Amino acid sequence: MAGRNGRTVRDLRRGNRTAVLQRLYFDGPMSRYELGPATGLSSGSISNVVAELVADGLVEEAGSVDSDGGRPRTLLRVVPGSGHMIGVDVGETRVRIELFDLTLTELARAERPLERQGYEADRPLRRQEYDVDVIVGHIRDGIAEVLAEADIAPGQLLGVGIGVPGIVARTPERGAVVHGQTIGWDAVPLESLLRSACELPDTVPYFADNGARTLGQAEMWFGAGRGARNAVVVLFGSGVGACLVTEEVENGRSVEWGHLTVRVRGRRCRCGALGCLEAYAGAEALLDRWREEGGRPPEGTDEETALTAMLAAAYPPEGTEPDLIALAVLEETAEYLGAGLSDLINLFQPERILIGGWAGLQLGSRFLPAVRRYASSYALRYPAERVSIDLGRLGPDAVTVGAAILPLADFFARGGRRAEPAPTGPSPAWRTALEERAPH
Repeated sequence: MAGRNGRTVRDLRRGNRTAVLQRLYFDGPMSRYELGPATGLSSGSISNVVAELVADGLVEEAGSVDSDGGRPRTLLRVVPGSGHMIGVDVGETRVRIELFDLTLTELARAERPLERQGYEADRPLRRQEYDVDVIVGHIRDGIAEVLAEADIAPGQLLGVGIGVPGIVARTPERGAVVHGQTIGWDAVPLESLLRSACELPDTVPYFADNGARTLGQAEMWFGAGRGARNAVVVLFGSGVGACLVTEEVENGRSVEWGHLTVRVRGRRCRCGALGCLEAYAGAEALLDRWREEGGRPPEGTDEETALTAMLAAAYPPEGTEPDLIALAVLEETAEYLGAGLSDLINLFQPERILIGGWAGLQLGSRFLPAVRRYASSYALRYPAERVSIDLGRLGPDAVTVGAAILPLADFFARGGRRAEPAPTGPSPAWRTALEERAPH
């Protein structure tokens, strides 16, 4: 029966289960007595919900604490092994697949490098490395590997989340479809391809989203963004992207920040346009500019190794002369990146800007002071004085953690019940769960 607000008794029970599960997940262990005021539910509702969750194997007792003069209160916590998720990062140098338990403790991982001929001059846009069949094969093999390593049956999975470069849309017929212009993906039906390739039950849903957004979600739930209501999380790798979280966009939204035009008739970007921020601030462009100015990136190496060499040249041990070309290119890149951040500051006035991604982590604290200086100089004074710019805390696994959050959020939205079989993918319930932000 539906009430006046359209919610059924089943909806209310699911909402109560969600409230208790999320509170125990983020703030537990907690007693039944503490769960009442924390969730706004009555003591009777708490007792009923906890009894259900214990019977379902999702919640267990975790010791006790003394009460004020009464009997000790039993603490409750989420059972780590009651569910498992896989997070996948389709990155710029490798595909990383990680298996997590319900508390996002890593149980196993697999990595598949994206083969290329090394860092070389005048190479074409990097499209062959993102051959769809190759990527799907890497994900399929990686999923099988981590399940076997941890001895987890496929049916125990709550879902597989994938962070990808590009824009992700959903269609009723094909599920998640990826539009990745910089990698040559034009409406790739990734979800249906994975469902055909991977030997997982139909009850295991797939979720795909932009990699910057999964990075942002991880930092907002578990990293440096926790507690902020307005933040921008930047993915700084071969290219650049960002995830915006504001009062109006609580569940986070990926923005194609790297393709803002920063110079009319400027350098050609990987997307094919001229003057994009990514053509100046991405690691690939940074290394290109070092070479063009007369620097010598090591030939035949991947971008991560080449960037490490550039940093070593620009910031050598004390007593050694720096490579002035590398130093100048890094300074110019910091200016472009800071100017790009100033646009985000002026437009959205965030409390925090967090920089992640493999290149952001490599450049790290040496690069950050210059980026802060330029961002402040280009932004309006009032919002610039109220924003902090820092590195993310979750390291290179942030995208996979964020990808695993997608099925976890769907599980919460269902009140701790598994998804029904769906040939074209799950319902968008996970978006509702992400909108109901995790407790800070």
